[in-house]
Amino acid sequence: MLNKILIDLRSDTVTKPTPAMRKAMAEAEVGDDVFLEDPTVNRLQEVVADLLGKEAALFVPSGTMGNQIAIRGLTQPGDEVICEADAHFLHYELGGIAALSGVHARTIRGVRGVITAEQIAALIRPAVYYMPTTKLIALENTHNRAGGAIFPVEEIQKIAALAKQHDLRLHLDGARLWNASAATGIPPHEYAHAFDSVSVCFSKGLGAPVGSALAGSREFIARARRIRKMFGGGMRQAGILAAAAIYALEHQRARLVEDHRNARRLAEGVADIPGLEIEHESVQTNIVIINIAQTRMEAATAVTALLQEGVGVVAFGLYVLRAVTHSEITGEDIESAVKVFRKVFLR
Repeated sequence: MLNKILIDLRSDTVTKPTPAMRKAMAEAEVGDDVFLEDPTVNRLQEVVADLLGKEAALFVPSGTMGNQIAIRGLTQPGDEVICEADAHFLHYELGGIAALSGVHARTIRGVRGVITAEQIAALIRPAVYYMPTTKLIALENTHNRAGGAIFPVEEIQKIAALAKQHDLRLHLDGARLWNASAATGIPPHEYAHAFDSVSVCFSKGLGAPVGSALAGSREFIARARRIRKMFGGGMRQAGILAAAAIYALEHQRARLVEDHRNARRLAEGVADIPGLEIEHESVQTNIVIINIAQTRMEAATAVTALLQEGVGVVAFGLYVLRAVTHSEITGEDIESAVKVFRKVFLR
């Protein structure tokens, strides 16, 4: 079935390494990273720390591991994490915060994934012995389930001031932070400045085959390294993978704006089809959320119908589809995809 996908909009994780990236991987200098001896991993961690304005960084196999290490490192069992109701680590990380860290979430329904300092302030627990301790605020930028929405720096600064006032920690799930930076022109370190920990991904829009990184203070990253080992994430000659991430950071960030343009073109084309609605008033980055409820066709049926015509998307709800643009999608692909949508939904 997968061989039939000609225009793959299921995710920006489906990209494959370019020949130049493969060359960088093949030529990577390597060592044993558990012994801190892989020079390419060490270089990647220095590059990421510098980009995010942090003292240190840690290469991890996945964004899920990065988030889970951060939560484990910033909380104690029984603590409470405040986050947006559609946060990635709630929906797509298998209950890891409970299973791995013994903490639970107190959620806020945001507007396009954005929660405010005022909303958070209302949920901070009083210091009484029979209540869980509010310890961590976790934000997501860009926000996956909110259609790649960007979290405004101004609101982050207000939340940071609130966190400092109440001695709370801040974590940023920045899997697609590179997209936010490309869309706004705001450097990654400005988005990351207020956070105790920041996770970023290389295998989404940047097109590397594997890997994420976690950044923070030297003390935090030393603790994170121990937790990574506990979670089974200690890697040996990982420089082969780190080389791909370095190449991605050096060559792929600038072109993310092309993905954003293609996402807007897709949204405009789909919105012209009767019965289809783009869920959010604007497409800010590379994710398009499409509501098909008016057609009375369920998302699972639509996914199958589109796939039969060579277009891959995912179901994002009973009557909702998600499409994600990436480096292997061209403007011509978008025009072809819109034609397929018209064929499927105008039968």
